Amino acid sequence: MKSKYWREGEPFVWGSGAALALILLLILTLLVVIFKNGLGVFWVSPLSHLEMQDGSKLMGEVVQSSVMSMRDEPRSQLKIANRDLYSLDFKWVSDKDIKQVTYPQDAILIERQEYGNFVGFLSSVTLLNQPSLPSGEYATLLAGLDDLKANMPELEAVKSQISDLNYRVESLDHKLAKLRFRGEEQGDDFQQLTMQKELLQTEFQTLVTTLNVLQARLMQNTARFTDASGTMLTIPLSAMVRVYKPNNLSFFAKVSLYLQKTRELFFDEPRESNTEGGLFPAIFGTVLLIIIMAIFSFPLGVIAGVYLREYARDGFMVRLVRIAVNNLAGIPSIVYGIFGLAFFIYGIGSSIDQIFFPAQLPAPTFGTGGILWASLTLGLLTIPVVIVSTEEALGAIPGGLRESSYALGATKFQTLTRILIPLASPGIMTGFILAMARAAGEVAPLMITGVVKLAPSLALDGQYPFFHLNRKFMHLGFHIYDIGFQSPNVEAAKPMVFVTTLLLIGIVIALASTAIFMRNRMKKKFAIAD
Repeated sequence: MKSKYWREGEPFVWGSGAALALILLLILTLLVVIFKNGLGVFWVSPLSHLEMQDGSKLMGEVVQSSVMSMRDEPRSQLKIANRDLYSLDFKWVSDKDIKQVTYPQDAILIERQEYGNFVGFLSSVTLLNQPSLPSGEYATLLAGLDDLKANMPELEAVKSQISDLNYRVESLDHKLAKLRFRGEEQGDDFQQLTMQKELLQTEFQTLVTTLNVLQARLMQNTARFTDASGTMLTIPLSAMVRVYKPNNLSFFAKVSLYLQKTRELFFDEPRESNTEGGLFPAIFGTVLLIIIMAIFSFPLGVIAGVYLREYARDGFMVRLVRIAVNNLAGIPSIVYGIFGLAFFIYGIGSSIDQIFFPAQLPAPTFGTGGILWASLTLGLLTIPVVIVSTEEALGAIPGGLRESSYALGATKFQTLTRILIPLASPGIMTGFILAMARAAGEVAPLMITGVVKLAPSLALDGQYPFFHLNRKFMHLGFHIYDIGFQSPNVEAAKPMVFVTTLLLIGIVIALASTAIFMRNRMKKKFAIAD
């Protein structure tokens, strides 16, 4: 019985099951940690006012509590904010040093454009053309912020006009550079373009003056606050993103605030060195990168797999190519990044600049990192997976189907396009899903081929030619690396690390789920056809 037990491989079956259960448990644990920390970032926590034994006072959100060992006293980490006053965001406090903890209803939390959050108490509000409201200073502050929001469209319109003028001046500079390159500086076209540029620059200066006046007017609306120890600080209303009293919010008010912050995350740009604000440019860049990568890699991988399985004659060269493809799937991604830098950027990109954009040299147009080269690099990284999955899917189709098709008079191409590829499409989609999931999380190749910490313009916008393949871009994976390991204030950046990781996982799951849905429909359709 014992020899039969080992001979039938029962221990290996149990070992495989245990390994699979362990892997699933680890994945579930990782997801629980990410979801717990990511989903709770935007929930409003109460502000604790601490009176210490030595007479000092602190106020902030209790982030975590810990005991280092059995002999250590319990302690709590307090997010005290007020970075411009204390030069730090967090402080550990021993519980034995705390005399009293209260939760004042009038404590205010301000989310700011710079220096992180501020927590304290409102003293007074100074508005330029608006009197104080009889209902109190806090109501006056909220009214001032509402008035500021009403004036923001005018400010944003001026900024949009300045951005448009910058783009038009840049286009004129390119045209003038072409004329200089051709030696036509004395021609009528050159003089006309020069006059147009001067007019645009005059208009630009006028808009900048208007913008400065608007910003200076908004800066005159201020509010004075005191921190827990009584230190005064004046903050312009234009520097405030959001103001609320955490200890005075109902459950539904907290839910509303949570939804506001979530909307900001998806549709606004980042601030505070990417540790606050939204992630729209990074989300957009990640999705666009995957789409461009799929457009290039998926058809090429399928065509290569079809050729190797259906057309190439088995021989030394074909076996060598298959070995190379299998080995390419295991090469570290940074190697692909180096190849993309050398081949695409320094090779093809520099050649494109010399042929089509010689007037802009030595400033590169395509001879530098951009979303096109990053997408092609990731495409090379994922092509081996698509090739192998295509070959396996075609090889799994019974040979009788091919012979039946040929017997009915169909050509090889007709058999391939009408029978083999449709039947193999579920397996091909499986390879595509794996390739897409791997590409979405790769960061090392992108750091060399075009990703940046902050991209001022999207690769797709409303300015001609609308799709700017040479522009650099933001990516959620690089954003995690940047704020998690390159930020000078790691503790303050930690919540955004979990949020960004959750978003990246969500995008991968959404894209993979779409591909799986399409695969299942194909599988069901062709299973019925049989």
